[in-house]
Amino acid sequence: MAYKLSRLAPDSYDVLLDGVIVASLISNGDPHNTIWTAELLTDLAPEERPKPFIEIEHAFRRLEEARAWLGDPEIHNAL
Repeated sequence: MAYKLSRLAPDSYDVLLDGVIVASLISNGDPHNTIWTAELLTDLAPEERPKPFIEIEHAFRRLEEARAWLGDPEIHNAL
């Protein structure tokens, strides 16, 4: 089970798990207080959420932190 990121725009990614988009990873765009948010697209019950999602939404200060949390997925540009 490996995640991949598909870049949609400079601060926006689809999060794919086994080729299926399961979440988004976006920046709030504030250059002075950037927050990256990983959010599942479906409100799954806690036991059905893919690891490492404990909540529907998780916040990070840097893209690198979010990537590490997801297992350092590869980044691909969307077609």
